Amino acid sequence: MANPNIVNVSSILGKTDTFALTTTLTALVTCATDKVYKVNTIIASNIDGTNAQNITITVRTDAATDKAIASTVSVPADATLVVSDKNSSFYLEEGDILKGQAGSNSDIELLVSYEILDDA
Repeated sequence: MANPNIVNVSSILGKTDTFALTTTLTALVTCATDKVYKVNTIIASNIDGTNAQNITITVRTDAATDKAIASTVSVPADATLVVSDKNSSFYLEEGDILKGQAGSNSDIELLVSYEILDDA
């Protein structure tokens, strides 16, 4: 695996993706070959008007093991939770996978904002 030199990148592309989480731990963002992704923000919104919902967010690195960023964290009804922001941003290297899971299907919507860094 080759990681781009982030000092000499040729492009930085901003990207925002949204997801409706399910009860299955699912791949959300997978870092492409010869790229580095800087994850700036992860925001979870509980759209259930009555019940709190749990979320789990993990990263799988080249070690092929999921490591929790947030593990069964409760998001109150009709509320949001900032899982990660610019002050706690992190990098996904080539092949790394950001994953997400909710306690109930389609009650948690997730926003992931990141930058794609390329030195091509």
